[in-house]
Amino acid sequence: MRIFTILLLFFGFNQILHSQGEKKTINLTFNNINRVAVLEKIEASTSYKFYFQDNWFDKNVLISGDYQNKTIEEILSKVLQDTELNFYVSKNKIILTKNSIIYDKFQNNKKDANAPIFFQQYDSVKKDKSGTTAPIALIGKEAVDSEVDLYTLSGHITDLKDGKPLADINVKVKNTAIISTTNAEGFYSFKLPTGLSTIEVESLFYNSTSRKIMIYSNGTLDFSVIEKINQLDEVLVKGKDNQNIRTAITGVTTIEAEGVKTIPLVLGERDVLKVALTIPGIKTAGEGSSGFNVRGGKEDQNLVLLDNATIYNPMHLFGFFSSINPYTINKVDIYKGGIPSEFGGRLSSVFDIVSKNGNTEKISGEGGIGPVTSNLTLSVPVVKDKASLLVGGRATYSDWILKTLDDERLKNSHASFYDLFAKYNHKINKNNSVEGTGYYSKDSYTLTPDSLFKYSNRLVSLKWKHAFNEKNNSEFNVTNSEYKYSIKYQSINPESFLLKYKINESQAVLKFGSELNAKHKLTYGVSTKLYKVNPGELSPYGETSIVTPITIENEKGLESAAFLSDKFQISEKILLDIGARYSYYMALGPSTQNIYQEGVPKTPATVIEQKTYGNNDVITRNGGFEPRVGLRYIFNESLFVKAGFDKNYQYIHLLTNNTTQAPTDTWKLSDLNVKPESGLQYSLGIFKKLEYNDLELSLEGYYKTSKNILDYKVGSQLLLNQNLETELLQGDGKAYGIEFLLRKSIGRLNGWIGYTYSRSFIKLDSQFNDEKVNNGEYFPSNFDKPHDFSIVMNYKFTHRYSFSSNFVYQTGRPITYPIGKYYYSGAEYTLYTDRNKFRIPDYYRLDIGLNIEGNHKIKKLAHSFWNISIYNVLGRNNPYSVFFVTKDGQVKAYQTSIFAVPVPTITYNFKF
Repeated sequence: MRIFTILLLFFGFNQILHSQGEKKTINLTFNNINRVAVLEKIEASTSYKFYFQDNWFDKNVLISGDYQNKTIEEILSKVLQDTELNFYVSKNKIILTKNSIIYDKFQNNKKDANAPIFFQQYDSVKKDKSGTTAPIALIGKEAVDSEVDLYTLSGHITDLKDGKPLADINVKVKNTAIISTTNAEGFYSFKLPTGLSTIEVESLFYNSTSRKIMIYSNGTLDFSVIEKINQLDEVLVKGKDNQNIRTAITGVTTIEAEGVKTIPLVLGERDVLKVALTIPGIKTAGEGSSGFNVRGGKEDQNLVLLDNATIYNPMHLFGFFSSINPYTINKVDIYKGGIPSEFGGRLSSVFDIVSKNGNTEKISGEGGIGPVTSNLTLSVPVVKDKASLLVGGRATYSDWILKTLDDERLKNSHASFYDLFAKYNHKINKNNSVEGTGYYSKDSYTLTPDSLFKYSNRLVSLKWKHAFNEKNNSEFNVTNSEYKYSIKYQSINPESFLLKYKINESQAVLKFGSELNAKHKLTYGVSTKLYKVNPGELSPYGETSIVTPITIENEKGLESAAFLSDKFQISEKILLDIGARYSYYMALGPSTQNIYQEGVPKTPATVIEQKTYGNNDVITRNGGFEPRVGLRYIFNESLFVKAGFDKNYQYIHLLTNNTTQAPTDTWKLSDLNVKPESGLQYSLGIFKKLEYNDLELSLEGYYKTSKNILDYKVGSQLLLNQNLETELLQGDGKAYGIEFLLRKSIGRLNGWIGYTYSRSFIKLDSQFNDEKVNNGEYFPSNFDKPHDFSIVMNYKFTHRYSFSSNFVYQTGRPITYPIGKYYYSGAEYTLYTDRNKFRIPDYYRLDIGLNIEGNHKIKKLAHSFWNISIYNVLGRNNPYSVFFVTKDGQVKAYQTSIFAVPVPTITYNFKF
């Protein structure tokens, strides 16, 4: 290490004059050596002596050069041109300076009359009244006689704990109007004048920080910020507070995984997807359903992603728990209105689940112990400050909960599940990072002693992120997902069988982001997705089985798309987010497709031809243009409106004749006889921040229409059907609603109140009576629930104790009732009403919980969190289903409930 000498030019002014006369020239050649070695080479072959600090140089950077008859000034200008170093030559002494220049005379020709005439290095930590502060950061490299007035300062904001980039963080220059907001990559950029400035970083969820800088030219300044410790004061569910006003996308909600820990849920499980059901516009058909109904859409119209890979069944245990370990989740972005153009293939919504990054500094972990499950997540640094591995696992250890249910079939059953998660992230350098995610979940349950059901999810996701420069970046993502289930029926009779089903999806996405200027930010790219479906395979189980094997022909399809969006800042008040997506789908062979006679209903008897396609032959082509438009107008700081329009296509359909989504439902690809679905949505919202007590109010309305929605004939057989299209119906849908949300984000009392009035209808019309439902008129869908009201509140008594409650009310879902009997040709038949004419009783439930945090001492082995909750504290006997049985010549109705009594729970969570 060389000793750096600080020279005060005024004290020895006559000793540092340039040599008079003609400048000397030297010869110098070097190859693949670092800059320090170059300087040493100059010292060894000349009389020059250098003064600098060793840590100014990156010795891993190698350079080459060949200089003949060049002055020392010419050589050093080339050697140091890609660094922040300047130099000053005084006879045989050469002084290197970082960022600034040493002047040996007054710079009267400089535009700034206050320009420095000597060098001062800000290299020591200073103190003020508040304590120790960071040293002044020197940015860029000063140039002689520069005519530039403004320089660009840019950088990235990351989480100090895990290094993840942070979006929507405000970065501004103190005492000026200069401000920028970080994008999805945590990047910010603005221009500021040369000289001394203070840069401030502000966020609702992260501690504010600031840094003084001296800027000489374009440069970078990165910040790592610390999340605020007091979690109970933060928003539990937020409508993207910063982004809500800074983007034009409608109907966006973000759920932070950490924020839901105080919400009382069934069996004390922390579950972000269950919390989503308390958000206006998101419902489920029943308490034991695995799916979601978003703004009047079907369960299969939601795209659920984990690190960009699709999850086809995101639920464990009949829909009671999400299948993703909550301790591995960072956040969930839910797009129920405007869907960004990079997403496609579903009509209603996108659940974009983003997992946590591991801790790159030290070993850490988190876990929980509850009455039904236990889980543990562990983070291990692989390369300090660069790479980490996050692993998590969760499993059940008891099926006692099934014994408490009213349904006699469930009382005599058992169920178990587990899920595993792993993620590796590596920041290779400033411009490149990679991450890989692996996930697996498995459920096993028995409803009757002779039947065993199993289903599993598996996915792999690989991502490479590359920054070309501060304003242009790219992301390449490759994923593979698989969902499969099996039913094993083993009995003393000779009808034992094994049924298998599987769907596999592989996808590649290449996405780019470009900031053209202050007004235009582009996102564009291409994607392709390959579906492979095994619709069903039945085989005999056991040597005595007489079951005839059945194999349904596999299906294959390729869905590709190109997308582009532009966030156009028209003015300070008007922001336009305009996007376009063109999707293209091909159904591929090998396949055998039925050709039906025209002008008559589709039945096995009306097949006139079977057309055979070879491997990868194109069966049919479909596609279309999908515009996405969002507009935001700001009236003032606390009031703004948004409007949006979206069009989407969907080429894959869920086959279920249950009222609620079940694990044994199957997926069907579009082909010659099944058309793709399409949908339009119009939305309008007004958002107001009230001055009183930090209240936020939003009111959003929407209207949706859709075509080719899949439904079924009465008594249809969907599983193992060689002529499946003869059981299917496709019709039109429409839905509309208005969503109200009042939210209080911070303070001793926080939470939200949500209310939705919505309707959802479907029309199944045809020229043939047996393909017509309810005379071809619109009728309520299975998930039409006009009124949906929820209150989620948390009251903090102290820093460690808080009380939480969750109240839900919903209109009962539609149902078809039998109203009599009739006889035809000597046989007795049951007469039913029009489909979905009646409703089951309304649903309401109150949950309460007491939350106890451990003490906040910094130096302790682990931090704990206790949750004592009661689910359904009122003991409401909410109906899960209503069914009818003919007994003694009479039709009797029966009701099944899942949780008809209060369910108390104590869970223990820890973090280290």
